[in-house]
Amino acid sequence: MKISNRSTSTGRRRTSAAVALGAVLALTATACGDDGSGGGEGAEGSGKGKIVFWDNNGGVRTDIWKEIIADFEKANPDIDVQYVGIASTEYQSKVDTAIQGGGLPDVGGVGAAMLAGFAAQNALEPLDGRLAKSSLNGKLNKDMIESLKAAGGGDDKLYSIPTSANNGVLYYRTDLFKKAGLAEPTTWENFYKAAEKLTDKSKNAFGYTIRGGAGSIAQALDAMYGQSGITSFWDSSGEKTTVNDPKNVAALEKYAGLYKKVTPAADLNNDFTKMVAQWDSGTIGMLNHNLGSYQDHVKALGVDKFRGVPQPTGPGGRRVQVSNPVDGLGLFKSSKNKEAAWKFIEFALSHEVNSRFNESAGQVPANLEAAKDPWIEKAEPTKLAARALSDGSTSIVQLPYYLPDWNTISKADNEPNFQKVLLGKLSAKDFLDKMAEQLNEAQKEWKQQNG
Repeated sequence: MKISNRSTSTGRRRTSAAVALGAVLALTATACGDDGSGGGEGAEGSGKGKIVFWDNNGGVRTDIWKEIIADFEKANPDIDVQYVGIASTEYQSKVDTAIQGGGLPDVGGVGAAMLAGFAAQNALEPLDGRLAKSSLNGKLNKDMIESLKAAGGGDDKLYSIPTSANNGVLYYRTDLFKKAGLAEPTTWENFYKAAEKLTDKSKNAFGYTIRGGAGSIAQALDAMYGQSGITSFWDSSGEKTTVNDPKNVAALEKYAGLYKKVTPAADLNNDFTKMVAQWDSGTIGMLNHNLGSYQDHVKALGVDKFRGVPQPTGPGGRRVQVSNPVDGLGLFKSSKNKEAAWKFIEFALSHEVNSRFNESAGQVPANLEAAKDPWIEKAEPTKLAARALSDGSTSIVQLPYYLPDWNTISKADNEPNFQKVLLGKLSAKDFLDKMAEQLNEAQKEWKQQNG
């Protein structure tokens, strides 16, 4: 098991050799299948009975998944799906614990950001063969499939079927911008000007809300690379990360300097749900999130008071942003009813269902037919994101989701340190130098194991 609160790279080295063996031993006592109890490597099963589904974005996607499950059970009356919603911030640790102690589901959300860690522990069933024989073959976005293959850890196997692609979005209040006579925040220069002008602490009005709680690192990286214009996560050698390049250090200093100056103090501990709720209910000018919160903003503000545009452009008018992980569904090896679990995955990825799920989520569907449905034209941020990613105006910095330690480094090890940066207790340079050291060691270890 990968210990989520591990803080040193030395600890990672000591445990990496034991991961595969520990996972195999754990899996001999782990399975859900028909009865949810433990046992062995699992089996195909009868294709009937009970399966357990873990939602990796519980609370946010619960309603739409319950609708889909009800429709699936109606179409497959011999299969009963037990839904378990788990908050995105807790999902990886819950799965890691279940890998070690038993009780894994049959099927669950497995996005690119967590895929390598689960695959390294031998917990996921390879799905290439099933997809090749499926009615879904040839009907899913090839780039999303390749993204998940690349994130799997280096063996070129597909351990998750893509459901959605996400993208970073800068949401801004059009009513507040118009009142203040501000230009759209389509450049970083306009962004900083607006953040300052829209702030009036005496009226509890702020120009921006910054993510200081869970999930803060990816947003900070997006701001760094967007401003610096650096387009690769690794240098030309492929061994040293660019996160602590002087241009990125300067960018983070400027970005972190927004905290409490033009943002609420509560931002220090805000994860995305709190940050989104705060923006929807208050008088904050701008919010960086992704396509997933679009429907929340529509419900709270209506379509006339805000827009969601691609990230601001930086040097030379170019837009640079970090990759957003593709989300998907994985089949756990310990399942005793893999046939029924696969039926559920196929159903979830069918045209109508995948379209309905992504319309609710505001994300780009993996099903190629669903991606052509009319609602995408009506959801402006989704339409603009798709255009920005296809018209050559945007460079994507591919984050190393393939590193088994990526989630530990980008979450448990460094989110508390980013809070120290916001509070002025740790310099941006020291913060990024430490992260770079961890990333370089993880990259070296990964290359040795996969070389």
